[in-house]
Amino acid sequence: MEFLQPEGWARARGYSNGVAASGRMVCVSGMIGWDGQGVFHTDDFAGQVRQALLNVVAVLAEAGARPEHIVRMTWYVLDKKEYVGAYKEVGAAYREVIGAHYPAMTAVQVAGLLEERARVEIEVTAVLPQATVTG
Repeated sequence: MEFLQPEGWARARGYSNGVAASGRMVCVSGMIGWDGQGVFHTDDFAGQVRQALLNVVAVLAEAGARPEHIVRMTWYVLDKKEYVGAYKEVGAAYREVIGAHYPAMTAVQVAGLLEERARVEIEVTAVLPQATVTG
């Protein structure tokens, strides 16, 4: 995996401008803040982020992938101000679940998500390096 940083650009904080990777691609649907049985345990934004990230990690594990294989993330948030206001807590949850790995990321404010209680939805693409691909 190669993190792409054009010469002369300021360093991105909390994400990478681009990532190049080759191997087995794993696409994870948008994960929201409910558990594996579809139950929400909190309406707190950072709490839902943490659960959504745990869900991402669980799906990645089914393919033999880990958080460090993530090459891109797209975050869909209902309220940009809520997201920005929870930066500290979101950052702590991110580091707890994903670690110090910062792939290419995009965050988008949307008018709504399909699940009424969902505050955030996180979609991921990961790439397992050739050495870890079996088959």
